Amino acid sequence: MSVFTGWRAALRIARRDALRAKGRSALVVAMIAVPVLGVTALDVTFRSSNPTTAEQLTADLGSADALFWDQRSGPIEQLPDGDMYMPVDEEAVPDESGPAIDISTTFPEGSRAIDIRSAPADVTTAYGITNTDVFEVRTSDKMVRGMIDLVRGSYPRGAGEVAATEPFLKSTGLDVGSTTTVRNSGRTYRITGVVEKPDALKTEALYADPGAVLAPWKAGAEHDKKVLPPNERPVQWLVEAPEGAGVTWPDVLRANKSGVLVKSRQVVLDPPPDSEVPLAGKGYQSYAGSSEELSVALVTVVALAILEIVLLAGPAFAVGARRSRRQLGLLGTCGGDRRHVRAVVLGGGLVLGGVGAVTGAVAGIGLTAVFRPMLEELVGHRFVSLELRPLELLGIAAFGLVTGLLAAFAPAIVASRQSVLESLTGRRGVRRSSRVLPILGCCVLAIGTVVAVYGGTTGDSGLVSGGSIVAELGLLACIPVLVGLLGRIGRRLPLSPRMALRDAARNRGRTAPAVAAVMAAVAGSVAVATYMSSTKAENEFDYVPSMTPGTILLSSSYSSEADVAERLPRVRPAVERSLAVTGKRADYRRVWAGSDCNVYEEDSCGSLEMLVPAGKDHACPLTGKGAKELAARLSADEHKKLMRSPACLARLMPSGIFNSDMSNIVVADETLLDVYAKFADPAATEALAAGTPVLLNKTYAKNGEVTLKAVHRYGEEDRKNRAQHPGKPRTTTAKLKVYVAPEKYAATPGVSMVMPQKTAERLGLHTSPAGSVYTAAHPPTDAELQRARAAIDQAGGGLWVQDESGPYETEDTMMVILTLLAGLVTLGAASITTGLAKADAEADLNTLSAVGAPPGVRRRLSGFQCMVVALTGVVLGTLAGLVPAVALRLVDLREALKTMRAEPMESAYTPIVLPWSTVGLLVVGVPLLAGLLAMAFTRSRLALARRAG
Repeated sequence: MSVFTGWRAALRIARRDALRAKGRSALVVAMIAVPVLGVTALDVTFRSSNPTTAEQLTADLGSADALFWDQRSGPIEQLPDGDMYMPVDEEAVPDESGPAIDISTTFPEGSRAIDIRSAPADVTTAYGITNTDVFEVRTSDKMVRGMIDLVRGSYPRGAGEVAATEPFLKSTGLDVGSTTTVRNSGRTYRITGVVEKPDALKTEALYADPGAVLAPWKAGAEHDKKVLPPNERPVQWLVEAPEGAGVTWPDVLRANKSGVLVKSRQVVLDPPPDSEVPLAGKGYQSYAGSSEELSVALVTVVALAILEIVLLAGPAFAVGARRSRRQLGLLGTCGGDRRHVRAVVLGGGLVLGGVGAVTGAVAGIGLTAVFRPMLEELVGHRFVSLELRPLELLGIAAFGLVTGLLAAFAPAIVASRQSVLESLTGRRGVRRSSRVLPILGCCVLAIGTVVAVYGGTTGDSGLVSGGSIVAELGLLACIPVLVGLLGRIGRRLPLSPRMALRDAARNRGRTAPAVAAVMAAVAGSVAVATYMSSTKAENEFDYVPSMTPGTILLSSSYSSEADVAERLPRVRPAVERSLAVTGKRADYRRVWAGSDCNVYEEDSCGSLEMLVPAGKDHACPLTGKGAKELAARLSADEHKKLMRSPACLARLMPSGIFNSDMSNIVVADETLLDVYAKFADPAATEALAAGTPVLLNKTYAKNGEVTLKAVHRYGEEDRKNRAQHPGKPRTTTAKLKVYVAPEKYAATPGVSMVMPQKTAERLGLHTSPAGSVYTAAHPPTDAELQRARAAIDQAGGGLWVQDESGPYETEDTMMVILTLLAGLVTLGAASITTGLAKADAEADLNTLSAVGAPPGVRRRLSGFQCMVVALTGVVLGTLAGLVPAVALRLVDLREALKTMRAEPMESAYTPIVLPWSTVGLLVVGVPLLAGLLAMAFTRSRLALARRAG
């Protein structure tokens, strides 16, 4: 019999066996198909979400041949892609106010062009007023197709219509058919349709025809000096060259001589040689991203996915081999040898692996197509098409087929070693566990951990990935011994958990692979979740807040209008009704010396500042001479401590929130300390009442005093104050006794000292009501901010609301997905083990029922078997996942220290933070759920059967 004939018979037997045991076959197919589905969906999504050069050009240019815009800097030189340019005269300063050139003279002869103008504008909403970008471009022109597309409704036509993006409508409560008024011009427009920028789906903007918004706004500003003209951005021109001509590189060079930057479709797709690009001759070149990090991550993911499938599907093939052992024994009685037994079991892997691979690939493509809109919203741009690369998809399917064979390999070896007599009678031989494997596993675990940590300290992500995989393989080899130890801890437990632990220890061949599968899934999830939570903690530490979190500021500090302070009493009640404010209101006044710099030019107004005393105790050691030498000797923790010292916080914390100058001095009472600084101290209250300022940052104090320097300069236009203070500007220096707050209040954003009103008057300083601070019940929503903006506008404007939005919050979608994935794999692996336990222990369960055990024992036993596998795998997986996470954070620490030693004021804080919510859900929730599900789906009553043998 030829080799092919033997395999054909083996495949036929495997196919019939798969059809006979449909439930087990479906489980194996699912275990192979799910990872293939995930990799296929990831591949299709990744390829589709990364546009080609031609697709990106369509998003940038629409259907036009080129985009022209004047840089206002004289002749320029650019790279062919139009993303980088340099003025020929590198010292030239762009002249935004100068006359614009006639850009149409730079277009190729016979071209057609449309212009794109834009400016930010205040517009009315369903809630109040908001600020958004307004674009003037003929959206109905075919030249903008692909750059701006209509989603629903119709394009705007004429002077009274606009189109809006979906994010704008969502944040403002408007819809197609609603009207909005541009506050700057007073014109009202009807929203006729919804448009989108395919490459920027989150854009909030309005689109109008040319001349519909900006022209009447400019006309109004010319006739009414109270109306500010639009702050227009540089005009862009979409150019369509004569058919077949395109915009060539010589056309681009000619436009560059007039200071016009050009992005040409023809030039980008077919760039000229570097010898014809003047800027390239000077060493400039376009940026090309590196895919090295992606490749390392991809190899790691694929390797762990293969390991996952083998560990998950392997026990399922073992179930099949155990259930088919009589059939395999009959094969031996008919003259078949070990090779034929192995071929039958491997044939099952080939059949089910092939079905799983094809099913997973097809389902991956289908699900990507179904969830395409959701994926597009997630990545923030449209897919031009679903890009399917046949070779990649074929490779993914082959990967599923091969892993199916690998999963069946170990069960095939075990099945072929069983004697014919054992197979026919159902008896199992007794095999001792290998003593070499655990020792070898411990050595491999130690080596892998050392390699990963070494890779982290040297910044080699390849060693991190390789070492992490090796360490995980070493831990896998130790699992049989760890499972064997489980039986010893169940001696004093009740019947069902004691039997479950002893059964797991006695049958390590089926328990260990399932525990390993759970461990592999959980390790990956914990590693990524730990890295993400650590990075989040790092970002939160590095973030410098502009205000105290949980507060809202109503401010007029930068307003140049003389009567803005008179509007505050009218605005405060309206703002309080619009926003979710709680508790007390803290009013404050701004303070200045000389003429007010908000009203008069810088050379015609005064200044006020607190002087920093001389001495090491008052200077930040991370700045100035010797800072780099000090940084080179610091660890990350030592640097963190210095960064949070009052002297360094004086440089780090923001200024100009309560005052237009950088003094950070505010005139207020103890209410501001309580509401804004969260500093409630009776002694500080008494100090303010006595006329003593409260200093929040002790850096400025020496012997309990601060030095205040004021330049009393009055401009000629400030006639009232000039008459009282004639002559040359005078500079005064005053020493003030202060109450110094505890060191932690040095981190209060925007306030260094709170001064009583009477002290400011005594020093000859000027003050004016500037705003109020509130405690917020929650961060203000778009609707609340728009209502407050409308209330301020109704009172005359000149004020605004500011809140602390906090550091940029990355969505926890990935962490949720990883937790769910790990939970599903844990449930699947525990279910496989329970099925294998039922197959192995069927005779024991019959005996258990025969000796009078209650029916619920079988149900509880299955539940605890599931819990043992799930809990053991989750705990080991959590420990294994920490290795790559810690190693990768060491890579980040190395880079952070390198940056800090070059720039000492840059943070080097690189924490390692465990995602306790994820770990808690995996360690407690998933094993408990696995046990409950196993109990729910296990029959408590069992019909007695004849004992074999």
